Amino acid sequence: MEKLIEQMQMDMTIQLFSPRTIKTYMWHIKNFADYFDGRVEKLEEDDIRQYLYYIKVDRKFSAGSLAQAFSAIKFLYRETLKMPLSLAKLRGPRRMKTLPVVFSREEVKELLEATETRRNRLILMTMYSAGLRLGEATHLKVTDIDSKRMQIRVTQGKGKKDRYTLLSESLLNRLRDYWRYYRPMDWLFPGNDKKNPIHVSTVQRFFKIAKKKPESINQPHPIPFVIVLPPIF
Repeated sequence: MEKLIEQMQMDMTIQLFSPRTIKTYMWHIKNFADYFDGRVEKLEEDDIRQYLYYIKVDRKFSAGSLAQAFSAIKFLYRETLKMPLSLAKLRGPRRMKTLPVVFSREEVKELLEATETRRNRLILMTMYSAGLRLGEATHLKVTDIDSKRMQIRVTQGKGKKDRYTLLSESLLNRLRDYWRYYRPMDWLFPGNDKKNPIHVSTVQRFFKIAKKKPESINQPHPIPFVIVLPPIF
C-alpha cells in the first residue's frame, strides 16, 4: 500500500497539485486504505459509499473534509490505479454556499491596531489593501513589489495563475518603511529561518488573537508606523 500511496503522490506532483493539497489527499487515502485493510484494488462503488457514510456519520467529518475525501478517492482510482471503476453513481457532497464576512473600514482599523508587531500588521494590511488571499500574501517576494507601475505581482495564485493587483501609495509607503527596518532579502515576509516565507498558520494564529483582543485597541504600538524614509522599492 505504501508503494501505491507514493505513486499517487508522484502523480499529483506531476500534475502540479499544491503541496498542501497533496498532503491533504495523502491523509485521506491513508485513512481510506486503513479502513479496508489496504484492499483498495478490490473495492466497488458500494464499498466507497459505505466509507463516505462512515466518515460522515461516525467520524463526524465536515462537508469540506467529506468533499476532500471524495476527491482524493476519485483521483486514486481514475489517475493512479487506472481502474474501470467509474464512480458514476457516486456524487460528491453538496457544498454549502455562505457569504464571506466583510469587515467595515472601522473594523479593519481596529483589527490592525490590535495586531502586535509591524510585520504582522503589514501582512494583514497588504491582504486587505491589495485583495490578496492568505497564501498569496505569505509568498510575496521583495521583487514582486513594482513601484514604477504601482502593481504587485502575484505568482501562482488561485488556479496556478500569475496576475497583477494594484499597489496603493499608502501601502507602498508602509512597505518601504518595513523594508528599511527588517531588510528582507528574498521573501517579503520571511519565516524565522529567513529562507522560507512565513507559514500561513502563523498568520492565522495572530489574526485570531487580534480578533479576540479588543482591549488592545488604541493602545500604543511597540513600533509605530512612521513613514519618513526614502523609497526602497
